[in-house]
Amino acid sequence: MIRQPSRFRNKTKQGKYDRLDYLRVGFTVLGAIIALRLFIVQIVQHGYYEALASDHHDLFEELFPERGEILVHDRYAATGTVPIATNKVLYEVHAEPVHITDPAATAQAIAPLLSIPKEDITVKLDKPGDPDEILKRRVPEEVVNAIKELNLTGITFREEQWRYYPETEYTAHVTGYYGYSDTDKKGQYGLEGYYDKELAGLPGYVAGEKDAFGRFLTIGNNFIQEAVDGDDLVLTIDKNVQYSACSKLKSEVERLSAKEGTLIIMQPDTGAIIAMCNYPSFDPNNYNEVESIEVFVNSAVSDEYEPGSAFKPITMAAGLDTGAVTPTTTYVDTGQVTVAGYPIKNFDGKAYGTKTMTEVLENSLNLGTIFVVQQLGNQTFYEYVQAFGFNALTGIELASEHDGDISTLAELKDVYSYTGSFGHGITVTPLQLINGFAAIANGGELMKPYIVEKRVVSSGAEIPTEPSVVRRVISEDTSRTLSAMLVNVIDYGHAKRAGVEGYYLAGKTGTALVVGANGRYDTSRHNDTFVGYGPISDPQFVMLIKMNEPASQYAEGSVVPLWGEVAKDVLNYYKIPPDRE
Repeated sequence: MIRQPSRFRNKTKQGKYDRLDYLRVGFTVLGAIIALRLFIVQIVQHGYYEALASDHHDLFEELFPERGEILVHDRYAATGTVPIATNKVLYEVHAEPVHITDPAATAQAIAPLLSIPKEDITVKLDKPGDPDEILKRRVPEEVVNAIKELNLTGITFREEQWRYYPETEYTAHVTGYYGYSDTDKKGQYGLEGYYDKELAGLPGYVAGEKDAFGRFLTIGNNFIQEAVDGDDLVLTIDKNVQYSACSKLKSEVERLSAKEGTLIIMQPDTGAIIAMCNYPSFDPNNYNEVESIEVFVNSAVSDEYEPGSAFKPITMAAGLDTGAVTPTTTYVDTGQVTVAGYPIKNFDGKAYGTKTMTEVLENSLNLGTIFVVQQLGNQTFYEYVQAFGFNALTGIELASEHDGDISTLAELKDVYSYTGSFGHGITVTPLQLINGFAAIANGGELMKPYIVEKRVVSSGAEIPTEPSVVRRVISEDTSRTLSAMLVNVIDYGHAKRAGVEGYYLAGKTGTALVVGANGRYDTSRHNDTFVGYGPISDPQFVMLIKMNEPASQYAEGSVVPLWGEVAKDVLNYYKIPPDRE
């Protein structure tokens, strides 16, 4: 056996030791790296990986409720009601220019369907590399289906829920709208605003675990809270009366170049609102196109204005109810009364001589109602005006109701009581005024007006609104007596054009000057009002029509003939029997 020289043996052994040292160092470094990585993962980035793991295995999804509908009566509908605010599935139409090879041809194909100029669409499509462009929102399903049939590359659709108002401007001030306020979406104005919480419902959620493929696991710690859909509101409004009356209001406001018109029809014995509208109005489907937010406001409940002579029946009611005057009580009309240095005259400046209280209403004499207040006393007059509900909210279920201002009467000064007796120096809302007339019509009880007949919750249970008497204001005898006097206003006074053949109808005109920016009455501007009811034998409706600054000189040329037209429609629609030969 040949042995290697010792120097070779030593070199081999030394190399072996060197390799072992390298391995030891390598394993040490590797271990340190692993330890450092574990430290980072388990300590430093623990929250990140815990959240990541939770995202992969835990499930939480919000369940959204369906917003409640708002419905009105329609005798011609199979169900008896139709929605005026509902939910509708519409679509966003998108383009993916990156996938469109011929922008001009694509634009040519879809422009007619979207009702957008093809040039505008081409500009959006002709952007090579652009992944997404929105072409139009709120597109109906039938239009989407028509576009789909074209089999166009790069055109996509996204479903979206929208609030839809089928009657557009004709019920806008009743419904309000559901839309954005800053970044939040909620009910605004009208019933949408007043009942936002009830209409919205309650959201639910699903919480649990999912597998690696994102599928919900039926085992494990799972929980489902179902969403609760919003309440439906069934209104007292009749669709056909609303549409007919409000269409006529719109036509007359435009014909007379009035700034605004308001119409309310109410059941006097219950306080239920049958129709309510203003013009100009707006389309709640396109609320974002409105130039001035003033058009959103429902003037029927929020407009505080001087009612003028339409307030005289309230004054006369107080006089009759206390016994201070009777229909045949007379006074001598000298044409002018001076109080605190201020001359007060009749509307035409004339003196009428000896007149009865019935003739005061027929001829709309300011000095006649001043005489009534003189017999009553300022305190009693003020108390009756309060009892009729003026200077207080009616409590109707509509957002932004105002309460008017009769604070001048509280001072109990002659000058304020005298002018207040014929509707000047005080302000009321149209709803307050018609509600006061309803009390005269129904036998003397002030009702709480309401527009929601019932709420229907998601379970189907109904919460009805019961008619509510606020207080008795005048006696039944006073009601009958004053109604007969107001029939004469239509038969012999300034409201002949409000009459309908075959019916005894009662009412009163009002023409009031508008206060200008300087705080003085502007003789070139006036507001006209007519409030009436009938048939007198059994009043079924009371109606107010008001116009702001119409071209006609007096109410008898503006709101009075319109009132007569609408009254005839209402009498025919409800088949109310004639009470007059």
